[in-house]
Amino acid sequence: MSESPAPPVRGPVGVMLPLDLPVGEVLPYVRRAEELGFDQVWVVEDLGWRGGVAQAATVLAATKNLTVGIGIMPAGARNVAFAAMELATLAQLHPGRLIAGIGHGMPGWMRQVGSWPESPLTLIKEYARALRLLIAGEPGPENGRYVRCEGVVLTEIPDIVPPVILGVRGPKSQAVAGEVADGLLLAEPAAPAYITASLRNLGASANPRETVVYDAAAVDDDEEAALSRVRAALESVGEPQWAAHIDPLPFAEELHAHRAASPDARHFARTMPADWVRQLSIAGTPAQARAAIDARHAAGATSVVLAPAGPDALAALDSLARALPDRH
Repeated sequence: MSESPAPPVRGPVGVMLPLDLPVGEVLPYVRRAEELGFDQVWVVEDLGWRGGVAQAATVLAATKNLTVGIGIMPAGARNVAFAAMELATLAQLHPGRLIAGIGHGMPGWMRQVGSWPESPLTLIKEYARALRLLIAGEPGPENGRYVRCEGVVLTEIPDIVPPVILGVRGPKSQAVAGEVADGLLLAEPAAPAYITASLRNLGASANPRETVVYDAAAVDDDEEAALSRVRAALESVGEPQWAAHIDPLPFAEELHAHRAASPDARHFARTMPADWVRQLSIAGTPAQARAAIDARHAAGATSVVLAPAGPDALAALDSLARALPDRH
C-alpha cells in the first residue's frame, strides 16, 4: 500500500503595499487585504518615496489583525538607538504584529545621501546586534566601528519583542544574518532553490525565526494573461545584482545568456520562456499560484509575500486572494 503524500506546508501569506500606490488608496488597500484573509502587509522604504516607519504605523493603526513588516530600513539611514525607539514603540502599541527588516540599502541611494560605509558588512552586523538588544530592553553593546550606543537602555519596551531580520542577498551578508539576526527577508524573485541556498548560507547553527520571501504575483483563470502581467516585474532579474537569486536555478546559465543577447530589459522579459516566468514568480491560475506558494513554504519560507503585478494594485488584491491556501 503506497503512502499518502505529505500535506503541503501552510504558512502565512502576505501582500506588498506598492510604493507607488496613490495615497488615497493606501488605507482601502490594506483594509481590503485584511478582509480578504491575507496574514501580512509589507511596506517598502525606497529613497524618494514613503518612509517605512510612518507607513507601518499607519497600517497597524488602520487594521486589527494583520502583521506588518518593514522591508527594509537601511542600516546607514538611522541612528540605531532612535530606530530602536521607533520599533519598540510600534511593537508596544501593536503587540505581536510587527516584523522589522534591516538591510544595506541600495548603494547608489546611500552614497547619494552620504551614508554608504566603507564596510557594509561591519555596519549591518553591529547595527542588527545593537538593535535587537535595545528593543529587548538590554543595554546597548560596546561601541563598534560604526554603531555607538554603549550602555543606552530603552525605558519603554514591548511585551512581545519583534523579530529583526536582514534583507540581504549575498552569501557573506546572509552568513551575518545567521549570526546576529532573527532571520532573512529575500527580495523577489525568490524561487524555492534560492530560498534553500540562502538558508544554507545562514550557517549550520542558525535557527531562523522568520524567513520572508517576496515574489511578483498575478492570478487569472487564463494562465497566459497572468504570466504576461508579471513579465514587466522580471525585467531586472538578469542584471548582475540579481545573480544570487538566479544562480541556484537549473536554467541560470541559459538565463544569463538570454539577458546578454537581449537588446534591452523589456525585450529580455517579453521573450523569456514561460517556464522561467512560472519559476520566478507566483503566477497563473489560482491552483498554480497556490502550488507556487506551497513550494516556497516547503523550501523553508515562513511567510510568502505577493507583490501585485499589473496596473491596478487595488483591483489585483481580489484576484490574488483566490490563491490563498485553504487552512481548514
